Amino acid sequence: MIDPIFEHQLLQTRRQFFGRTGLRMGGVALAAMSGAAPIESLSSAMASDNSNKVHPALHGLPHFVPKAKAIIYLHMNGGPSQIDTWDYKPHLQEQFDKDLPDTIRKGQRITTMTSGQARLPVAPSKFKFAQHGQSQRWVSELLPFTSKIVDELAVIKTVHTNAINHDPACTFVMTGNEVPGKASLGSWLAYGLGSESDNLPAFVVMTPTWSSKAAAQALFTRMWSSGFLPTRYAGVALRTGGDPVLYLPNPDGVTSADRRVMLDALGQLNRERFSELHDPEIQTRIAQYEMAFRMQRSVPELVNLNDEPSSITDMYGPEVTVPGTFAASALLARRMVERGVRVVQILHRGWDQHGNIANDLPAQCRDVDQASAALILDLKQRGLLDSTLVVWGGEFGRTVYCQGGLTKDNYGRDHHPKCFTMWMAGGGVRGGVEYGQTDDFSYNIAENPVQINDLNATILHCMGIDHERFVFPFQGLEQRLTGVEHQQVIRKVLA
Repeated sequence: MIDPIFEHQLLQTRRQFFGRTGLRMGGVALAAMSGAAPIESLSSAMASDNSNKVHPALHGLPHFVPKAKAIIYLHMNGGPSQIDTWDYKPHLQEQFDKDLPDTIRKGQRITTMTSGQARLPVAPSKFKFAQHGQSQRWVSELLPFTSKIVDELAVIKTVHTNAINHDPACTFVMTGNEVPGKASLGSWLAYGLGSESDNLPAFVVMTPTWSSKAAAQALFTRMWSSGFLPTRYAGVALRTGGDPVLYLPNPDGVTSADRRVMLDALGQLNRERFSELHDPEIQTRIAQYEMAFRMQRSVPELVNLNDEPSSITDMYGPEVTVPGTFAASALLARRMVERGVRVVQILHRGWDQHGNIANDLPAQCRDVDQASAALILDLKQRGLLDSTLVVWGGEFGRTVYCQGGLTKDNYGRDHHPKCFTMWMAGGGVRGGVEYGQTDDFSYNIAENPVQINDLNATILHCMGIDHERFVFPFQGLEQRLTGVEHQQVIRKVLA
């Protein structure tokens, strides 16, 4: 798209140019006379001892020796019910169908989907819980495979967010802000740390299929967008069917040699254009064309699971051989970090259970339970878990009170941003830990609250980044993933 302001600047006269930029040029001259360092281009600022890499790290990063070199983020889009999975509240059985006490609700805002109900009846979980592992962690019967690896997990029960509806909450959990236009977590990491892979993107996104019959919330590309960062740091989405990446194969009649000659000529034209305009997006274009060429060979090899032994595929479950499933995506995530990809994000939809939890929630858990556990075990046996951070969670939790009709066998739950459960494992995280406690109704935080950006600060810390020093100048602010308010690293879950 043509930018009319940019085009106008290109067409302005010599007199107009110096009339508008004289003060700026004078400032540059003054800085030079005072011995200030010369202004560097974006490419030179990023140059470092790994400048020969396709995805180099930003100069000066990481800030300190990282525990994790890669991250796999498992996002359960829609808001999993913490009460039915991780936050065990046995005393709620005594509160069945009683009104949620005002002393618990405290006048807090609720969505329009339940604000018109005559009552807010308490709905205890219908699912059984048991203790597992040396940590004796309480886990729902819906997660039989994950329950076997609880000693590898740091379970955080008191995550909270600002947003009460899906779109702003998803935007918040992935970008650190409810306002669209910010850079996503994956883009920040790709920008700051680059990637070890020269043949795959630094940041890859997958959106697998789901089993719940409930209508799933839409996913917006802003969840893996680069926002104000250069577009080369946006996530590359792998499709669940057909060609993994659209338009990656050569058209009929075009050989790889033909494509190489064409890209070399196109690259030369783009470099000449960049020398005229110094637009960093031209460099992005050059880099993306080159990466697409490399991916023509690397992606088919990546997605071909035939070289995986049956002992591995059996761990992930029968759906691992079905392209586009969560199990297949989880195995691909391991193969990606094994090949040097920095960030892998899997967004699994269908967790918005406003009703019919008895059927929909078990289906969703079956989709992800075995594969999530297998991913941890697979990484561990390959010696990759210590250097790979795995994060599991949604954008908010669910209410203890029922939405719609309530019976002993079935119920629904509305959105609840005040407390929900997430877990972390792998690089930099201490396994077997439980952090934070909620009240008896899993409605409010009793101790150790964790705001979403506290979690993001902790993720960055595991990756060797001080979140307060990791900034990008935009619109007059030094933008940060964790925002301008004070956030803290959750030290008690760190190894």
